[in-house]
Amino acid sequence: MTRLGVTVGRTALKNPVIAGSAEHMIEADGVRRALRAGVGAVVVKSINEMERGKDQLQRAEYMLLDDAWREVPWTPQAPQTAFIACRSGLTPQSFEAWLEQTAMLDREAKALDAYAIASLIVADLERTVAMAKQIEQAGLRMLELNIGTPYASQAKGVVATELDPARVTMIVSAVRNAVGIPLWVKITGQSERVPDLAAAAFAAGGEAVVMAGRLLGFIPDVETMQPFLGTTLGVGGYWNLPLTCHWLSVSRQQLGAGKPLIGTNGARNGLDVARMMLAGASAVEMSSEVMLRGTAVLSNAVDEFRAYLQRKNVAAAALIGMAADQRKTFADMPLRTNNWRKYVADLEK
Repeated sequence: MTRLGVTVGRTALKNPVIAGSAEHMIEADGVRRALRAGVGAVVVKSINEMERGKDQLQRAEYMLLDDAWREVPWTPQAPQTAFIACRSGLTPQSFEAWLEQTAMLDREAKALDAYAIASLIVADLERTVAMAKQIEQAGLRMLELNIGTPYASQAKGVVATELDPARVTMIVSAVRNAVGIPLWVKITGQSERVPDLAAAAFAAGGEAVVMAGRLLGFIPDVETMQPFLGTTLGVGGYWNLPLTCHWLSVSRQQLGAGKPLIGTNGARNGLDVARMMLAGASAVEMSSEVMLRGTAVLSNAVDEFRAYLQRKNVAAAALIGMAADQRKTFADMPLRTNNWRKYVADLEK
């Protein structure tokens, strides 16, 4: 294994940078651009059997907001601190066309020592299992099962936001029993039980857990007095990195170092990849930043991460969980009597 290489379950990746699933992974050329950027894997845009999921994509809308909640243009020159808000949907392709394209792309990925990973979102479990079998039969080498989209409460019966570990066990077991290829499970961040959801996914046969799906938000426009984009939104951006790292670290503590975690939501560059790995991730998915600024984000992340490893004289695999394993409880922290007074504005000394 190279200095950049990592292992996630049975799967060796040439580096831990993964292009996550989103609209820029619908068309074959988008996946190819990501593969040429040098990532270890690309997760193609998700699919299920629901026509309403395709319809949601045709109703999708996207926006960026600055720190005063004012809309800024959606361009690669947008501020690094821009807040991302959107409504989204599933790939517009038929399952047959999607499967043919994804299998072709995974063959191309193999020639580049990478993976094109199929992504299924659960609606009807029986149909999900049938699709998973067809994915394996088509020769695809890996499956990501997404049960952690943020939109289930807004699109009932179309996508899944699973919050009950028992249901996670049931769903993952059904898919695991149907296929033999590596199975990654993407879970929600809209829960205080993220480690329990991850534990259930592993117990049912998941080989890695991707954490965590974006959150829901609602932002009123004070000028129009209407909701931005008219509804509840999926929200993301750099600000979510500490939340992702928290869930990675506490999940590692609860589950142990032998359960591979994949970080997602909040990574913008190679140093963010390092931050998530130090928190416990074996690899990191990057999505919104790539959709906004282009696949150069991916190649730059790989280069920056490589330079970081060289500067610190450490291999990628050695980073995993290094900071998480040193995390102390509040009770373990040293006594600093009245230290709080330094941080209160206008407090009389």
